[in-house]
Amino acid sequence: MREILRMRSRIENARNLRRNSTDAEHRLWYYLRNRQLGGFRFRRQVPLGRYVADFACIQERLVVELDGGQHVARRTHDDERMRYLGRAGFHVLRFWNDDVFLRTEAMLESILEVLRSVGPHPNPLPQTGEGEQT
Repeated sequence: MREILRMRSRIENARNLRRNSTDAEHRLWYYLRNRQLGGFRFRRQVPLGRYVADFACIQERLVVELDGGQHVARRTHDDERMRYLGRAGFHVLRFWNDDVFLRTEAMLESILEVLRSVGPHPNPLPQTGEGEQT
């Protein structure tokens, strides 16, 4: 029961973060939504374990995080978050909010380069219908 309450809390937190996205998140989402970046599907404010990722391409196991000035003081927390997501099989890219506004094309190219270079994951997500018994 306690785990269900924690999950509901994470989901509600993610919804709240989506409703109150920063200007940088809003701008990056403009480029990532609707498979606009190389045909890859991104989700925003995605609960992943005990954290909420700013943006995630689940299929390619990529998380994109945007950092504002508050992250300078939260370095330890951010490092633990990256280790946690790494252990969960995600590659994490971090960009400063300024990158979204001042180096948009370079940032998008970096994301696309990682997406295209990612090989098959050692623990791929199951395909639709996989595991069903006939």
